[in-house]
Amino acid sequence: MTEFLLLGLTSDPKQQVWLFASFLAMYLVNVIGNSVIIASIQRDTHLHTPMYFFLSNLSLVDICFTTVIVPQMLVNLLTQRKTILLVQCLTQMYFFVAFGITDSFLLAAMAIDRYVAICNPLHYNTAMSPQRCRLLVLASWAVSHLHSLTHTVLMGRLSFCGPNVIHHFFCDVQPLLTLSCSDTSINELLAFTEGSVVIMSPFIFIVISYVYITRTVLRVPSGEGRYKVFSTCGSHLTVVALFYGTIISVYIRPSSTYSVTKDRVITVIYTVVIPMLNPFIYSLRNKDMKRALRKLAKKIE
Repeated sequence: MTEFLLLGLTSDPKQQVWLFASFLAMYLVNVIGNSVIIASIQRDTHLHTPMYFFLSNLSLVDICFTTVIVPQMLVNLLTQRKTILLVQCLTQMYFFVAFGITDSFLLAAMAIDRYVAICNPLHYNTAMSPQRCRLLVLASWAVSHLHSLTHTVLMGRLSFCGPNVIHHFFCDVQPLLTLSCSDTSINELLAFTEGSVVIMSPFIFIVISYVYITRTVLRVPSGEGRYKVFSTCGSHLTVVALFYGTIISVYIRPSSTYSVTKDRVITVIYTVVIPMLNPFIYSLRNKDMKRALRKLAKKIE
C-alpha cells in the first residue's frame, strides 16, 4: 500500500465549509500572533532574558507544530482530495511528533527558569546564562528529533496491506498502527515505555519545579508578596495544564482504549487551539509583553 485516505473530521459538505473557515482563521491567528510575540521579543532589549528567550522559541515551535497539520487539512477540506502518500504520511508524523515533544521540553525549560528565579535569585544570572539557555533549547530540539526519528523508522518497517482509511485528520502514530498488518508489539512497547518517559520527564521536571516554587512562595510573609511572586508563573501554568492535560489523555494509555471520535476532538485542542491561545495567554496579563507590543505597533505605524 502506497497511499492512505484521511477521513478528516467530517464527510458532511456543509460542515466542511464552516470547518475550513474556522481552521483557516485559527491558523492565521496562530501564525500572526506567535510571529508578533517573536518580533516583539527580538526588538525589545528589555525582553532579552531567559524567560522570553524560551517563549520566543516556544512561539516558533507552535507555528511549526500547526503548519505540519493544518495546511494539509485545509487542502483536504477544500478540494475533497483526501489521499496522502505513505512517504508524506510518515514525514508528517515525524515532524508532528518532533515539534510536539520540543514543545514539552521548552515548557520544562521555562519551569526551570521560574524555579531558579524564585528559589535561587542570587544565582540566577549564573545558572541561566545565555550559553546554558541555548544549550537547553538545542537539547530540546535534539532529543525530540531523535525520539521522532526512532518512531518513524519503526513505523516505516511495518507493512500496510489491509484497509487504507485513517479515521483522523492527519497521520498520527496510533491510527497508523491500527492499519498495519505487521506485528506492532515493538512499536506499541516503545511508545508506552520510551514514549512515556520522553513525554512525562519534562512534566515531572515541571511538577518538581513548582513544588519548590510553592514552598518558597508560602514563606513570603505578606499575601500581596506571595501573589506578586506567584503571578509570574500564572501564564506558564495555564499553558502546561492545557498542553499536558490533552497530551496525556491521548498518548499515555493502552491502545485498547483508543477512541476515534474522542481522540480527534482532543487532538484538535492541542494541535490547533492551544498554539493559537498561547500568544494571548502570555501577553494579556504580562506588562512587559504589553509594553513590547505597543512599541512594535508604534514602529510599524
